[in-house]
Amino acid sequence: MADQKLPTRQEDFAEWYNQLVLRAELADYAPVRGCMIVRPYGWTLWENIQQALDRRFKSTDPPHVNVAFPLFIPKSFIEKEKHHVEGFAPELAVVTIGGGEKLTEPLVVRPTSETIIGHSWAKWIQSYRDLPLLYNQWNSVVRWEMRTKLFLRTMEFFWQEGHTAHATRAEAEAETRQMLDIYADFAENDAAIPVIKGRKSDSEKFAGADTTYAIEAIMGDGKALQSGTSHFLGQNFSKAFEIQYLDPQGQQQFCWTTSWGLSTRFIGAIIMVHGDDQGLILPPRLAPFQAVIVPIWKTDEERAQVMEAARKLRAELAAAQIRVKVDERDGMTPGFKFNDWEMRGVPLRIEVGPKDMAKGTVVLARRDRPGKEGKSFVQQAGLPDTVAEALRQIQQALFDRALAFRKANTRRPKDYAEFRGAVEGGFALAHWCGSADCEAKIKEETKATMRCIPLDEAGGAGKCIYCGQAAAEQAIFARAY
Repeated sequence: MADQKLPTRQEDFAEWYNQLVLRAELADYAPVRGCMIVRPYGWTLWENIQQALDRRFKSTDPPHVNVAFPLFIPKSFIEKEKHHVEGFAPELAVVTIGGGEKLTEPLVVRPTSETIIGHSWAKWIQSYRDLPLLYNQWNSVVRWEMRTKLFLRTMEFFWQEGHTAHATRAEAEAETRQMLDIYADFAENDAAIPVIKGRKSDSEKFAGADTTYAIEAIMGDGKALQSGTSHFLGQNFSKAFEIQYLDPQGQQQFCWTTSWGLSTRFIGAIIMVHGDDQGLILPPRLAPFQAVIVPIWKTDEERAQVMEAARKLRAELAAAQIRVKVDERDGMTPGFKFNDWEMRGVPLRIEVGPKDMAKGTVVLARRDRPGKEGKSFVQQAGLPDTVAEALRQIQQALFDRALAFRKANTRRPKDYAEFRGAVEGGFALAHWCGSADCEAKIKEETKATMRCIPLDEAGGAGKCIYCGQAAAEQAIFARAY
């Protein structure tokens, strides 16, 4: 299918996205509505995301550790925290029959794990010496979404969910912000996606949280995507599940807890931030293949010689820890292979043919610079260093381009009329009085939601963009996925 053109992003961004996910073999639709099958290319991308995050989680001081909790949760657990059940009730999948018999208590298919972890902590935590507990698990969860889209919003999705318990409020708040910073560091340095760190409004926060923080990114069509969240849960779940510890003075205290997560929807962010009309453009640090070698020949004799050279180059690059593949497919023209790998977003293409062998060179083609602009002739000698430097440049170029796009599509409207125009295809940074009523009316009238109150943006006194009343903070508003 690589020879069939994708719809352009300008013509139909949504259809461009849908077809690209399928054609690049990242994922496919499952026989169950709203679910997806993640194919090997997509799963390798997710594995690289996992490794990048897992490394960061385990590098904290003290380190976080991985655990595994059950898929099924007693329904009564979900009902213990009132805000939690109110928030998740419409999305729950509930099992009422098992082994051919009606269950005495229905089981919820895990939408998230705060409740079952809270139940376990109540048994395990006795003293302040047991704290902090810093857990993370890699799993899938189920939320009964009505409108679904591959990677961005599916009934079952893969993610990591972190859960921590602390002796003090200050420790838990520091943990919440630390994990937000880790998500932002990953997004910007590994995925080359600039993000805005911010605090969610009360109406947008996680069900059961005191405070929710998020990283928000702008997609190629100007819409926002919440790309990772970190929640300060206060003592809400501790009191619901009686998670207590004996402090140094011998007094019983309730723990302070957090939770945080980043899911496969981040793959959707990578597609929509970096992709172009030819297909994916994957950041080198996460790409399943950082380089692909395309051998070019006409005769059987040339084929044998070129393939030998290609495999030698592959071995040299692999020895330098570069993820590389030789395209050995028969019956396909070099042009077909070029288009196929462009669509799959491989950062670098290395072309080698008889003439290149004679000169001791190869052709490097950068995916972020289509056409002649991205091509150069380089020496085969020292190729690993040349490729490594090209990959570094591509990584930086992708980030710089995405940041420039966000800046160009973020406006500071002077009035509500300007605001309405700004959110039609970008971000609007405007003062907001904090009223849930203003927030709801903005959403009703413009389809834009309050994405976050940026942590790195000076607020200052001003007037609410909607009601004109005094406002002390500025917020990002945008239409969102």
